[in-house]
Amino acid sequence: MSAETRADIVVIGAGPAGIAAAVRATEANRRVVVLDEAPNVGGQIWRHRSVGTLGTDARAWIDRLSRTNADVRRGVAVVDVVMGGESGDITVVAERHPGGVAVIRASALVIATGARERFVPFPGWTLPGVTGIGGAQALLKQGATFRGKRVVIAGTGPLILPVAASLTDAGARVMLVADQAPFHAVRDFAISLLAQPETLLQAAMYRLAFLRTPYAMGTWVTAASGSDRLTTVTVANSRTTWSLPCDFLATGYGLVPNVDLARFVGCTTAEGAVVVDERQGTSVPRVFAAGEVTGVGGVALAVAEGEIAGAAAAGVARIDPSLGRRRQALRVVARRMERAFALRPELRSLARDDTIICRCEDVRRAAIASLSDSRQAKLYARAGMGACQGRVCGPALELLFGWQPGTVRSPLEPARLSTLSTAALVGAASSDAVHSAGS
Repeated sequence: MSAETRADIVVIGAGPAGIAAAVRATEANRRVVVLDEAPNVGGQIWRHRSVGTLGTDARAWIDRLSRTNADVRRGVAVVDVVMGGESGDITVVAERHPGGVAVIRASALVIATGARERFVPFPGWTLPGVTGIGGAQALLKQGATFRGKRVVIAGTGPLILPVAASLTDAGARVMLVADQAPFHAVRDFAISLLAQPETLLQAAMYRLAFLRTPYAMGTWVTAASGSDRLTTVTVANSRTTWSLPCDFLATGYGLVPNVDLARFVGCTTAEGAVVVDERQGTSVPRVFAAGEVTGVGGVALAVAEGEIAGAAAAGVARIDPSLGRRRQALRVVARRMERAFALRPELRSLARDDTIICRCEDVRRAAIASLSDSRQAKLYARAGMGACQGRVCGPALELLFGWQPGTVRSPLEPARLSTLSTAALVGAASSDAVHSAGS
């Protein structure tokens, strides 16, 4: 059974950017519906089992959201978005868990779908015991135990530091923390943070938490080994290669904006992120975007963009200029971070012919190496056709072969037949309304 709701603004994503957007929009007396797949608001970065486990800023924003009249719906997956129709509505069709369909009609849409981890395939990366760096953080926050386990953390980016600190605090035997970025690049980025001493101090505190663990820069994983599960990790730098025993490997190479929904509704993207104007407006009228979907830049930037997007979607004529200044300063830091942790070319040659690239469909590199683009990879080898719909292998294919992602189609998420039926009816009604208005 479907339930229809009328709102002024629908916000998709309840991470820091989505929360800030919803708060600002409701404070401007707009009716707001917030949709998110997770059981709790906060997104991946503010993932929590209870509010008491959150930091001060996260708790403050979540409390602020709870005091608004925003209609926050958790455990909801967006399946389709229909633009146009009666009164030019934007109609969102979503599937509720454990059952039911929700249809929300609104005048404006804020996309705050965040980012996901980038994985670089290497021999053994699909072994049990190998996860993403963010995945390890999520497991820890959900109560998984790492006490006594030999852990290697390897990849790139600032997320390495808090995860290494958290796993050490949780009793893990962190054997090595490795970042593929060269020492001079990380050093220069750290020096640039002197203008933000709080950020630099926080990074230093994280490092102190795992001070006894080697922190190697210009170092990366080349292979993971084991019969039934991970037992050994091989790492390399520009001079040598060595192996060390390991029970758990957390590896990830930064984040990539989650732009599927934005591309689906027609938003222009550049360099993998949604293009926005000074009011966080996209190329599609009445569609705004905020947070990591517009470019990876951290929590503070996501919140600033969310506040601007929420106010703009609500029709606020003059948005607090200090928000724009804060956003600009944080974007400068984000660009420096992107340059410092740019992926080195050696990562493109880690996968061998028998290395799995698409985990869902067990597609190996040899099966796609001779193809010309991601569409051929889908048609001839089924790469990107599995349950994740290319969310994992897509960025890997782009890194390895330079292939751009293919067309995004409905349904945006796996859905029940009843949900797809509702989406089809909504789409047909909107199409009829558009045709009637034009005749």
